[in-house]
Amino acid sequence: MGFIIVLLALCCLMYMAYKGFSVIIFAPLIAMAAVLLVSPSLVAPMFTGLFMPKLAGFVQAYFPVFLLGAIFGKVIELSGFSKSIASWVIKIVGKERAMLSIVIVCLLLTYGGISLFVVVFAVYPFAVELFRKGDIPKRLIPGTIALGAFTATMDAIPGTPQIQNIIPTTFFGTNIYAAPILGTIGAIFIIVLGMLYLEWRRRVALRKGEGYGSNHKNEPPKIDETHLANPLIAILPLIAVGVINLILTKIIPSLYEKEVSFASTAMKHAKGIMDVIQKIQSVQALWAVEAALLVGIIVVFIFAWKKVIKGFSEGAHQAVGGSLIASLNTATEYGFGAVIAALPGFLVISHALSHIPNPLVNEAITVTALAGITGSASGGLGIALAAMADTFIAHAHATGIPLEVFHRIASMASGGMDTLPHNGAVITLLAVTGLSHKQSYKDIFAITILKTVAVFFVIGVFYVTGLV
Repeated sequence: MGFIIVLLALCCLMYMAYKGFSVIIFAPLIAMAAVLLVSPSLVAPMFTGLFMPKLAGFVQAYFPVFLLGAIFGKVIELSGFSKSIASWVIKIVGKERAMLSIVIVCLLLTYGGISLFVVVFAVYPFAVELFRKGDIPKRLIPGTIALGAFTATMDAIPGTPQIQNIIPTTFFGTNIYAAPILGTIGAIFIIVLGMLYLEWRRRVALRKGEGYGSNHKNEPPKIDETHLANPLIAILPLIAVGVINLILTKIIPSLYEKEVSFASTAMKHAKGIMDVIQKIQSVQALWAVEAALLVGIIVVFIFAWKKVIKGFSEGAHQAVGGSLIASLNTATEYGFGAVIAALPGFLVISHALSHIPNPLVNEAITVTALAGITGSASGGLGIALAAMADTFIAHAHATGIPLEVFHRIASMASGGMDTLPHNGAVITLLAVTGLSHKQSYKDIFAITILKTVAVFFVIGVFYVTGLV
């Protein structure tokens, strides 16, 4: 019975997310309903003693990354730098290679620290222009953008500042450059196979005589490329984020001991108040990314002050609102996962997963399954690691597998089956492009399958070669 309750809770959350209802409202309601069915007296204690502390802990740790990432994306947009970078890449790669051009632009922007949601809006007008000129079906645009923005630079390529690559650092004590060789191999695998798939789809459409089409929704106005920033200047903030991130990742551990304790003046005079103790290993990756994004924002202001300041007031409000919603969505799913993991029925799931003999395969299946159920890479990753991180760490010590490998597999697995139809990024992508699930989801799902296969390919590479 306990297992059925856990399963029903997970299915209910997936259904509500698919229908577009806010998980901020329904995740705690569904979690507490599950507790009510198991032990009514524990509803209030679990809500205040487990759900809310887990939610607050997630926001405490990751909200600065969400906020700075949103502001960085907004100032890049206001400055026109994203358009300049897109135009520059397209000129280099060639307009005749429309799909490859769009994939490279998305990879560059997301690896530079810009949220994939912002990238969708920035790249879409260029994709329309290229696909229209190449007479490529518009329905292939979402799959092309998904390959560029939702895969390699979200969680595979070492050093990416996306949240899916940051979350494992706080559980495993790693940094965002964990398992660089495996991550790079996985990224190449998905990009190469993804491009082969998209080009095959384009050729099939060409043989059938299918072109761009007409009477489409949400067609953007023609791009004005006469006043774009110099691409070398436009790309500087992205380079700054990458360089500062790398430098601080190496420097921060040498600047501090394993932990730092301190007390404010008020605390020193209060009786019974303990000093604040901060363990450095769990936050050093967060500090590096936050500082890097802050530097990136400053660089944008230095080179495009007049353009950015005009719309910064309204843009900042949008960035703050967006980051609050994004972080709370994931935090509530994180709290939901902690409650579900505390129920007796979860032991059945945990026991079943424990029978998967290979620890990396175990981790990959756990993370990608929960990401698929919640429709969120970061949410599923947070739920899985909150419930199972100690088990994975024990496996690492027992088998001698570096925690860096567990980090990379967890991160990549989160971006596997997360892009089911109810995923927020998928819904946003289709809404922006004016296309339906019926028209374009097939290609997004194909990329999802390739991404999931890439995780197990990387696991195989590790066991065959021992590369990290």
